[in-house]
Amino acid sequence: MSFSKTIQMFIFDGNPNGRIMCELSNWNGRVYKVSRNELIEFAKRDDSENTGVYFLIGRNENNVDTVYIGEAEKMLTRLKQHLKDAEYWNDCIIVISKDNLLNKAHVKYLENKFYSLAKDADRSIVINNTVPTCSSISEYDEAMLQEFISNTKLLVNTLGYKTFDTIEESSLKRQNNQVEFYIKAARGADAKGIVVSDGFAVLNGSVIATSTVQSMAPSMIRLRETLFEKGIIDANYMFTKDHIFSSPSLAAAVVMGRNANGRTEWKTFDNKPLKEIEESQI
Repeated sequence: MSFSKTIQMFIFDGNPNGRIMCELSNWNGRVYKVSRNELIEFAKRDDSENTGVYFLIGRNENNVDTVYIGEAEKMLTRLKQHLKDAEYWNDCIIVISKDNLLNKAHVKYLENKFYSLAKDADRSIVINNTVPTCSSISEYDEAMLQEFISNTKLLVNTLGYKTFDTIEESSLKRQNNQVEFYIKAARGADAKGIVVSDGFAVLNGSVIATSTVQSMAPSMIRLRETLFEKGIIDANYMFTKDHIFSSPSLAAAVVMGRNANGRTEWKTFDNKPLKEIEESQI
C-alpha cells in the first residue's frame, strides 16, 4: 500500500540550479543536490564531511545520461578528489544521515544496492569501472537501509533524476485495466506500449522496422543504433526488455523507422489513437 509523503525542500539562494536540500518527515536521512561549481558553498555546511553515498550525474558525447555511484566516509574530501580527476559530471546527489549514524559497512551496502538499481532501471549509463562490493550487515541494519534506499529514490526522483526508477515504478500503477497501445506498420514494425508518468514505454518483445526511411532525422537513427549497441534491441529487431522513451512520438519513430506523431500512431486494440484516449480522460 502506498502512502502520501511530505517533502521539505530548501533551495539555497533561490537558485534551483545550484544547491537544494531535501528531507522527508520522520526520516533521519538528508539528500543534497549540488552543482559542480557549488561544492565550495557546500563545504561550509556542518554535515559536509558526513558519511554517505553520492551520485555524479552527467551526459556523454552522445547526450546520454551517465551516473557514477560512490560512497565516502568523509563526503567533501571524496568529492574534491572527483573535481581533480573527472570532468564527466555536472551535478552531484549527496545522501547522508542528519545524525551521521551511517558507517562504512552501511554505505558500502548502499553503494552496491544503488549500483544494481541503476543497472536494472537502465535510465543512465553507469560508468563505474567495477561492481561495488556489498558489505555484510545485520538484519536490523538491512531493514533500516532498505527504508533509506526507498526514501532516497523518492527524493532523487523529486529532484528530477530518474536514475533508479524502473518501468514498474514509473508506470501508472499497472493494473488489469491498464490501457495498452499498438503499432503494426511497414517493414515489420509490430510493437506494444503503455503510457508512463515520464513518457511512453515500449514493452519487451516488441519488434521495430528493419530499416529506416531516408528522411528520418539523424538523431533518431543514432538513437536506434544506440539501442542496438546496448542490447535493448537484438539482432532480430526485437526489444529484449521494457524501455521508456521521453515521449510517444520518440517511441513511435524508433519503432516505425521514420518520423512519427506518437499520439496518432499508437492505437488501442479497438483502433482508438492515444490522442483520443488522453482527451477523453480530461
